Amino acid sequence: MSESDQDWDHSGPERLYVITGGRTGSEEQAELDLVTLIVALEESQPGMQPEHVAILRVCRSPLSVAEISAHLALPASVVGVLLADLLTDGRVEARAPVSKLPDLALIEAVIHGLQKL
Repeated sequence: MSESDQDWDHSGPERLYVITGGRTGSEEQAELDLVTLIVALEESQPGMQPEHVAILRVCRSPLSVAEISAHLALPASVVGVLLADLLTDGRVEARAPVSKLPDLALIEAVIHGLQKL
């Protein structure tokens, strides 16, 4: 390893700047939040950016933006920029998280049963 490689801080802001190409966000990124589910629609291609490849690899089954951020050890803002690229290219799909509310009749029955105790 050369001296210049040893001076490179792998967790520094310069690395994040290089990964995103200096971009801070886009319109597609505004639609993403930490619980948005991402699923890969296709496999990675030769010549793709390593972080894009990693996202496609981990998103074979749906993962939230927060989970992707944790898997890649990158800030969610950086992951959002990378996901915006993949969304624009049609390589991933963003899905709203499933918000299934419990059955109201079941909740009322539980409350009624607890009141009888």
